[in-house]
Amino acid sequence: MSSPHLQLNLPEGSVAFRFSPNAARDLQAALASLMNSLKITATQGAAGKSPPQPPMEYRYTGEVFLEIFCNPNIWATPFAAKVLITLRDEHIRLHTEAELTRISEDVAQFLEQFG
Repeated sequence: MSSPHLQLNLPEGSVAFRFSPNAARDLQAALASLMNSLKITATQGAAGKSPPQPPMEYRYTGEVFLEIFCNPNIWATPFAAKVLITLRDEHIRLHTEAELTRISEDVAQFLEQFG
């Protein structure tokens, strides 16, 4: 049985690729941790006391290589944050930027298929 496809909606189009539910859960956890870092930065940054938060760098290697990166220290709120996405295999390489909230929603929608 082949893995289901995760579809990421990008600013101008979308990309779909085989992705396992376990990898999607790991990605969802990394995105949740990033959201928390962004909330800390937004909350404490207003008071001028925000310690630097570590960047989020998620990597998955399977049928494709997927990397999602975000520096939470440069975004004012989680809703403004964007992530850098690299997706590649032996035939194609895609580098793009997407809204964090959109990617989080895409992963959650993918995981809904598995209960």
